[in-house]
Amino acid sequence: MFGFFKKKKHQQNVRVLEDGSDAESGIRFSSELVPRLKSDHQELLVIYQAIQKRFAEGDLGGTVSKLADFRYLLQDHLLTENVRFYLYLSQQFAEDETNSELIRGFRQEMDAIGRIVLRFLDRYEKMADDHGLANSFLQEFGEIGAVLTKRIKKEEQTLYPLYLPHY
Repeated sequence: MFGFFKKKKHQQNVRVLEDGSDAESGIRFSSELVPRLKSDHQELLVIYQAIQKRFAEGDLGGTVSKLADFRYLLQDHLLTENVRFYLYLSQQFAEDETNSELIRGFRQEMDAIGRIVLRFLDRYEKMADDHGLANSFLQEFGEIGAVLTKRIKKEEQTLYPLYLPHY
């Protein structure tokens, strides 16, 4: 009989999330997540091209402004991937050592790429005031673009198909 009251008390303390699930059940599948992440990828590429165009026109102020837009979207994308995407996959494949390792490797690689890109953005956010930075910008920017393009392709072809509802 006393166990009944304990169970009832426990149920009252369970947080209910926006989607109606309880907090103890973990990260829930969202049918909108992968399309959103793919949309972010496309928007990042559009901003990347705008940065290239502004720099080619000699508009360092505009280049720096677009770099800030790129940073904002990239940080939002990385946070969403880490909190919603990778955690969901980790819980879904917790018992599957091969896929768990693949997911962990992707996450570590993206964390490293993210750190490199954010350091690049930190360095060049002052380019409008320090025109000397413009000399090395284009080469580094091209390298960043190549790495991100390759990573986007890899995520969309290899990783995103693993994101499925749990049955």
